[in-house]
Amino acid sequence: MIVFLHFARRAALALAFAGLIAGAPAAAATPAEVFVSGNIQKSLSILDDSHLTAAQRGEQFRQFLLGVTDLKRVATFTLGSYGARASDTDKAAFAAAFQNYALAVYRSYFSKYAGQTLTVTGSTQHAADDAVVMTALTDPAEHGRTMEVDFRVRSNADAPTIVDFSVAGIWLAPEERDQFVAFLDRNNGSIPSLIAHLDELRAKFGG
Repeated sequence: MIVFLHFARRAALALAFAGLIAGAPAAAATPAEVFVSGNIQKSLSILDDSHLTAAQRGEQFRQFLLGVTDLKRVATFTLGSYGARASDTDKAAFAAAFQNYALAVYRSYFSKYAGQTLTVTGSTQHAADDAVVMTALTDPAEHGRTMEVDFRVRSNADAPTIVDFSVAGIWLAPEERDQFVAFLDRNNGSIPSLIAHLDELRAKFGG
């Protein structure tokens, strides 16, 4: 099963029943809230910029996303217990393949919401370097209908990065981990086989 499509189907179902989210940004925005508000809106603006060619939008989005996400951390997480058993060579190769796959998935996802407005509605601090920022995406073409999208932000040496996001409470990284671990269970724990699988999935998103 394609992880993103499984995730997106549930997200679309949530959107179909979503009502208006009443909420306003906190009076004093936290650093994580400011980080998410500015950067996610910027990513949507890149994908909505009609002055750029499709190739230029894709490259700008890629470079931007690499600067605000920690895909290596996410890649390690998605391997589950297999990460501790894998060789350094396999882990490095998987991290590279996962980065290309994740960039294609994120671009496919955010392209659906280009032109919409993001508003931070609050955040929850789980630790000094770990926060979840809640946002509402508003679609002016859908009579102002909004959908909740949350972002998990971790800080590395005081530099915040996005490590996961959820739609209506469904987090993408755990979904990927469950799917990848199930694949490895069926394929004798072969990381190279999982890498080939990711390359096939990435191709379906045009990445």
